[in-house]
Amino acid sequence: MTIEAHHLTVHYAERDEQCLCIGNTATTRRILFVPPLFGEMNRVRRTWVQTMRLLAARGVACALPDLPGCNESTAPITDQSLNSWREAITKCADVFGATHIFSVRGGCLIDDGPDIPVMRLAPINGASLLKAMVRARIAGDKEVGLITSSAHLAASVRQAPVQLAGHRINAQLWQDLSDAVPSILRDDSSEVALGDGISALWLRAEPQYDAATAHALANAIDGWSAL
Repeated sequence: MTIEAHHLTVHYAERDEQCLCIGNTATTRRILFVPPLFGEMNRVRRTWVQTMRLLAARGVACALPDLPGCNESTAPITDQSLNSWREAITKCADVFGATHIFSVRGGCLIDDGPDIPVMRLAPINGASLLKAMVRARIAGDKEVGLITSSAHLAASVRQAPVQLAGHRINAQLWQDLSDAVPSILRDDSSEVALGDGISALWLRAEPQYDAATAHALANAIDGWSAL
């Protein structure tokens, strides 16, 4: 059975942002997926969408928003901060009527706006995420004969946005990432571990669909959200 997807329009910061929805939104369980940030988002999207389809087949509605400045959003990435993304997630959760949140990696830094249960996969500190993107930028520059250092990039971003992982990062977002840690969750929240069929897709060189991960995640999210 094919479950049709549709887009929910969420008005935020004077713009219409898009949220991919799969499943009957009249159901009692509605899961908002908060994706990884930056390049990691692209590597997991196809598998996450299939996870949403598997959940929808079990009567669980799901939604996956485009963060402002990312994917199909027309908002400038240089206007964004972790707080603007947190506020956008909160608005989307409200419009969608989310009952639960599933967040991944850097998404775990912005999942604490709505007062609903959260399940996290592989949460990461912002500083670790930023360091990985800086290393990738330094390595890429080296391949074309440029010498770049983390200190140089940290100084440059105070003057103008710098390019990291295909995104132009402003000084506010750089500082946000440097300081951010995942918040302490409610008692009815949970964390799912890698392994048992769940792979770290964000570490792969290219976006790939992983059926085992989709099925394992659907099982984990379904079981947790049904409690």
